[in-house]
Amino acid sequence: MPNTERHRPPPKMPLTELPVGESARVCALEGGPDLCQRLREIGFGESVVIEKISGTGTLLCRVCGTRIALSDRAARHIVVEPIRHKG
Repeated sequence: MPNTERHRPPPKMPLTELPVGESARVCALEGGPDLCQRLREIGFGESVVIEKISGTGTLLCRVCGTRIALSDRAARHIVVEPIRHKG
């Protein structure tokens, strides 16, 4: 019987729930059009890979080699999928 755990995609979650030090791919932006457009303008577009550096209240993320601070409120609108590292 095949191992379904191995082939199951990682769960999607708000950026606020991603553990510090983990990387993830942005899957979707949720919220009003102005907020979503602003998030894209600062680098949080769909399919972008980010790393959560720190955060409770204000999150610090690395996006395309640049560190960006983001409020917890805005980060809740960014849906990410953790990247599994082969190991």
